[in-house]
This record gives sequence, C-alpha cells and structure tokens, in this order.
Amino acid sequence: MAVSEENPEIIKEKDLERKKKKADKAREKELKRQKALEKAAKLQAQQASNNQKKSEKKLVKRGGEEENPEEFLDPPTPFGEKKRISSQMAKQYSPTAVEKSWYSWWEKSGFFVADAKSSKPPFAIVLPPPNVTGALHIGHALTVAIEDTIVRWRRMSGYNTLWVPGMDHAGIATQVWDWKNKYGGTILQQLRGLGASLDWSRECFTMDEKSSRAVTEAFVRLHKNKLIKRDERLVNWDCVLRTAISDIEVEHIEIKGRTLLNVPGYDKPVEFGVLTSFAYPLEGELGEIVVATTRVETMLGDTAIAIHPDDPRYNHLHGKYAIHPFNGRKLPIVCDAKLVDPKFGSGAVKITPAHDRNDFEVRKDHDLESINIFTDDGKINSSGGSEFAGMPRFKAREAVIEALKKKGLYRGAKGNEMRLGICSRTNDVVEPLSKPQWYVDCNNIAKKGLDAVMDEEKKKIEIIPKQYATEWKRWLENIRDWCVSRQLWWGHRVPAWYVTLEDDELKEINSYKDHWVIARNEDDAQEEASRLYNGKKFHLSQDPDVLDTWFSSGLFPLAVLGWPDDTEDLKAFYPTSDLETGHDILFFWVARMVMLGTELGGDVPFRKVYLHPMIRDAHGRKMSKSLGNVVDPLEVINGISLEGLHKRLEEGNLDPKELTVAKEGQVKDFPNGIPECGADALRFALISYTAQSDKINLDIQRVVGYRQWCNKLWNAVRFSMSKLGDDYVPPTNVNPENLPFSCQWILSLLNRAILKTIAALESYKFSDATSTVYSWWQYQLCDVFIEAIKPFFAGSDPKFETARRFARDTLWLCLDNGLRLLHPFMPYVTEELWQRLPSSRDQTAMESIMICKYPSIVECWTNERVEYEMDLVDSTVKSLRSLANERRER
Repeated sequence: MAVSEENPEIIKEKDLERKKKKADKAREKELKRQKALEKAAKLQAQQASNNQKKSEKKLVKRGGEEENPEEFLDPPTPFGEKKRISSQMAKQYSPTAVEKSWYSWWEKSGFFVADAKSSKPPFAIVLPPPNVTGALHIGHALTVAIEDTIVRWRRMSGYNTLWVPGMDHAGIATQVWDWKNKYGGTILQQLRGLGASLDWSRECFTMDEKSSRAVTEAFVRLHKNKLIKRDERLVNWDCVLRTAISDIEVEHIEIKGRTLLNVPGYDKPVEFGVLTSFAYPLEGELGEIVVATTRVETMLGDTAIAIHPDDPRYNHLHGKYAIHPFNGRKLPIVCDAKLVDPKFGSGAVKITPAHDRNDFEVRKDHDLESINIFTDDGKINSSGGSEFAGMPRFKAREAVIEALKKKGLYRGAKGNEMRLGICSRTNDVVEPLSKPQWYVDCNNIAKKGLDAVMDEEKKKIEIIPKQYATEWKRWLENIRDWCVSRQLWWGHRVPAWYVTLEDDELKEINSYKDHWVIARNEDDAQEEASRLYNGKKFHLSQDPDVLDTWFSSGLFPLAVLGWPDDTEDLKAFYPTSDLETGHDILFFWVARMVMLGTELGGDVPFRKVYLHPMIRDAHGRKMSKSLGNVVDPLEVINGISLEGLHKRLEEGNLDPKELTVAKEGQVKDFPNGIPECGADALRFALISYTAQSDKINLDIQRVVGYRQWCNKLWNAVRFSMSKLGDDYVPPTNVNPENLPFSCQWILSLLNRAILKTIAALESYKFSDATSTVYSWWQYQLCDVFIEAIKPFFAGSDPKFETARRFARDTLWLCLDNGLRLLHPFMPYVTEELWQRLPSSRDQTAMESIMICKYPSIVECWTNERVEYEMDLVDSTVKSLRSLANERRER
C-alpha cells in the first residue's frame, strides 16, 4: 500500500493555506455584504435624486396631498452616527434598510460598555470564544441570539451588564499574529452583524499578554499545590498532527464488519472491522496459544498473554512463557480475571501496554514491560523489529499478516464489530500511544465541582435544563486526570524547564523524571534550579510542548477580568452571573472552568449554566457539507440564490460524488435559494426553537415566516403613526377606568404579557418568552385591538373625539411597551420603530430603546373582568361563525 511521504511541516503549511483561503472567502463575503449595503444606500440616494427631478412631472395624489417618493427613503448616515431615517415610513419592511447603521451608533455611543465602579447590580457573562481561524456558523448565531437577549433584557432591567467578547487561538500552526490581525476580526464583525451588544472595549484573545500571564500563573500555582504532575501514560495520538489530542477531538464511528476507509497519507483505503487470529509458540515445546486482534500490527509490541485463572484449558500454562516469533522475546502468561472473558474467542488475550488502554492498566498489576513500536508520524520504529521498521502502521499490518503466514502461525480472519476513533480535525485514525505528558490531578477539584451542582448544602450552580445535572454527575464522578500538554507549534508554551546536569550520564530531555522545574519565566527557573542543584553546573531547556487550548479556555472567566491581579473588573464581576453554551461541551469546557475557577479564583466562575440544543436540519440530520444541508447564518440574513449555494459547495473540498449528493440535497431543501430574512428574524426563530432542549430541527421557512411577521409589525406601527398624527403628545398618565372597553382589555393583556415574558426570561424558558410576545403583538394587538379602534378614526364625528383620544393614548402605550418588550429578541426593527414614536413628556428622553427601562406591570391595568367578558364575546363570535358555516354546508 503506497503511502505519502510528505513532510509534516509541508502538510501543516498546506493546512494553513487551506484555512487561509477559507478565511479569505469569509472575509471577502463580509466585504461584499458591506459593499452591497453601501450600494443600496447609493441606489436609494440616486433614486431619490431621480425622483426629485421627476417630481414636477409625476406626483401621486392621495387625499388631496402630494406624495413625494424621496420622503420614504433613508438619507445616507455617516458611519458611527445615529441613523438618519426617512420622514415617511417605507410601505414595506426591508431587513437591509432597517439593519444598517444602528449597530455602529450603538457601539460608538458606549451603550455596550460596563462600568466596574457602577452602583447598579452587576450582571456578567462571557461569550464562548470562537476559534480565530473559524467562520460564523449557525451554532454561533444561536449562542449570540440567546446571550444577547439575556444581556439586553438585563441591561434594560437596571443591571450593570458586562458581556465579554473574545477569540480562542485554537490550533494554528504558524504565522499566528499575521493570521490573527488579518482574519481574526472577520468573525467578530459577523457577530456585530447579528446585533451582539458585546463590550468591545474588553475584547480579548487567548494568546494576548493578559491571557498568557494568567495561563502561566495558573500552571505554576497548580503545580505548587501538587495538582499538576508529569507522567507517562496513554494518550490519543494523531499521526498527522504528531500531537496528543483531547477526547472531544476524537469522533467514534461504529463499524459493523469489514469496512474500507480512507486514511490520510495512504493511496488506497484501509480495511477495518477484521478480527485476525494467530498463534504464539509456547516455550518448552508445549504447543501454541491462539490470540485474536483487530490491530495485528500491534503484536510487535506485545509483552504478555493473559488467561483467566479458572479456565481449565490453560491450567498447565500458569507461569509459563510464549515466544515472540519475530524477535524471540519471552512473553509471560499471566492470570487476569478482570481482563479476560474465557467464553470469548480462544480465551487468551494479547497484552500491548504501550498501545492499548486496558493493557496499559494491566501492566501495573503484573509488572509488565511497555514497548512503544510507533514513531510520532505512525511508522514502525526500531523496537518493532528491523523487518518492519520504517513501514507506515497500516502497511505494516499487511506485512505482519504475510510474515505470520510464512511462519505457519496465521489462523484466519473474520468480520468483527468495532468502535474506531477518528480525529475530527484530520480524519486520521487515532492511535493510543504511551507518552510523557503533563497532567492535572482532577480528583479533589472535581469533587468541589460536583458538590457545587449536586450537593444541596454546598450548591452554588444551577444547570438548566435540569436533565444535564445527571450528565454532570456522571462525568465528574468518573473523572480521569487531564492531559494538558500538546505537541503543537502554536499555543501557550508549558512553563517547565528540564535541567541537564553536567555529570548526568543521559543527556536527552526527560531522561530523568525528577529533573524538571516549574517557573513563571526562565530567570525564575534558573534560580529554582540553582537552589535544587546547589554548586552543580547545569543547562536549562524549556519543554517544547504547548498547553491544551481547553486549559486557557478553562481560565477564560478569570483571565478576561484581569486575574491574577486583583483588578476592579475582577472585584466587580467575578463570579460572573450566567454561562450559556452548547450541551456538547458540558464537561470539556464548563466543568473545567468550574474546577479551575474554584481552585484559583476562590469561587465558582458563574451561578447558572444554560445549555442550548444542537442544531440539525429540518429533517433532523446533523449538518454536514457532504449532505449539502449546512446553513450559513449570513446567507439567511442576506439571502442567497440556489446557484450561490451550489457555488459555495464547489469552492469546498468535497469529492465529485459527495458534491453531487450535496447539490441534490440543496435543490430539495432550497429549490429557490434562501430569501433575505435579516438578523432579527433569524434571532427570533432560533430563540423560539429552544423549547427543543436536545436538538433543534431548523426549518428555514420558519425564519422566513418571522421575516414576514416583521413586515406585520412594520405595518402595524405605520398604521398607528398615521392615526396618532404629527402633533400627538403622549399622556403623562392614563386612568384605565375612563378608557373604552377595548382599550381596557388590551392594556390588561399587555400587563399579562409583560408578566409572562419576564417570568419566562427569569426561568430561562426563552421559547415561552418569544411565544408570549409574538401572541400579544399578533393575535391581540394587531388582529383584535387595531381592528376594534379603526371605526373611531373612520370620520371626524365629534362624538367619537374622546374615544379617539383614548384610543391614541392606548395605542401609544401599547407600541412603546410592546417594542421595549420585544427589543431583546429583535434589536434592529424595534430600535427603528421606537425612534419614530413621539416621546412622553413625563420621561427623560432616552437616546435609544436599548437603554430604556424594560416594561414592568402597571397594577391598575389588570382587569380580569374585562378579559373574561372579552373571552365571552370572542367565544360567542366563534360559535356564530361555526353555525353560519354549518348552514352554508347544508
């Protein structure tokens, strides 16, 4: 089997180049979007100019007044200034027209900035840092929609809100800061497009100076507290990246039998799901013993054979030896009741401590040798024998089988179900490999994290939905030590130095386990080594490994607030209030933040954890490029044709067969492409889906529906403005007892909607909140109340003047409160519409809806009698309609 011999550095450079191209495309897409907005603005201005020239020749007359089309177009707004809106409301809602300009003004006005010295109660939350190499995906959009809703609601409710943005350095290999400076801002600009009201003045990067200092300090303190140690254990090894990888980067696939899979570096597919049997000759001409394995190449590192102590077939072999056929190594036959099932196969198990997790644990019980037979790039090393040395592992698999056949030791092969670990980043088959690494001892700190959630007396954290507390318990009760070192070129360098003494017999790094010193910098390391080896000459070499990105991410709530310094931010905002993220990283990120925060920060890093569902397509399938069902949120916001969707696929790296399947999937799901929906509609749709606590089956038509609903809101306000009139002044107060029946009814229901919305937000039932707000606007304000008051405005009869005045006042109250109620979910359209409302005389005029007070119930508005009577009217009308329909059918 031919194998690519490409230099790993070249592979990494190619991978970097591929990521650069991908980031370039994302950046180019964002630039195109900005240009499109500028073009739209210029087109509006040009059309306005043309219309002005034609106005003398062509004017539309309505009600005796001339209608000038220019009045319906927004004038251009300089970047960062408050949006200049048209004198007349456009006749239809346009997401592009509404969502431009507001964000830059919000940001420039400082509305997002928290004040550590504020007397307001604090509310802090950190944005799960997206990878600097990544692009915005639908999961980010869900995160932003939920978190921005929480933050805007809290800000309007009188809290000193801090929402910290940041980026994670992920696993970039080289040219890091050029990459960060060139591409790092792309995803953050995309977050701005979604309306995320983040405090950009506190933006951080997990490799910046502040974060790096926190990471080094954390490692040093944990080591001083005997919570970090160096040990040789089995790790998940990626032979392409040549590094240990975390459990979350390993995707397990179930193989039912003989299966061919493409493996990086191999020209031909490799067969998996095969159980190969072979015999080991026994010492002293006692015959042979047969074993079976799905990884026959690892027999080159076998150091023992295990049998069950009660298996009568092998009683005569207790304490005996088998002989390795390729190197003559004596393999002890050991008895182990935990490892061996006498009813499975031959009842004998080969033991390879260096390449199997179970075997690695067994070696301690039987004092077995551990022999690593693989190089870091997955080839057989000299320990595997000269006959196979230099062969890639899966080519060696075939060679070992042939060699066994030649020696007459091959006993056949059959299909076998197995679970295979694949690296999610490279698609390489993960190899268990014995390596010296740095480990965090998690037992005691995990116990604190467990108690913080599960122990009622020590409880500090609430997990929502509650079902995930069981998952938390399962993870932390069965926790293993955390391997935090990685063999990558980029990341936080492990702050450990190896001391090579002049009189050491072995000079290679790690030759002596007790020659390591931990320090904040090389000067401190020099000082510590001098103290330990007083009077001896030595040389220091810093560990070339870097730390797991989850280590720096686990410190995120502390680092962004300035830890280890006792900063004003740390005093004001730690512990933070909430954490919102996907349930798939409950252990890998959330639990580690809790463990590190408790140990280093003296308290848990947050009080509540809300875990959102994972997004699937409308059919419940996982989103995959090969299926063509991946949804780019920017394509939903801006719209895209079917041809554009196809082009995106073609620019990817799908093979021709996958490309065909993916295009067919797009034709089926998006026959007309995706219409422009805007950020507000996308946000509202995603939040409304959160009732599905495990998975979201995202149907784009639902987003389209909410975009149409935005048009309904637009028209409702447009109608209302025409009835309020240019000279309308909102009342200082309203006495509901004087209002017409319909006005009393809508205010009572508004009160109820406010109460239910706040209760839903406080209990993290975001879907209930969207449902409540939607129902009030759609079914009560628009469908009933506005229709009920139209007769008051049908003419100028003086007898309706009082009713008209009360209707105007009630309408204004509904719009003002209703827009503020909706704002956290749909920030753009509510700001645009609210800015058009007349200001109340008894209030200090606020610049923006986002810094207004969130609605609260007004006791005197509640009127259960009116609600009951209206329900009677409604039910009576429905009954009459039903009877009328029955008569027609007869």
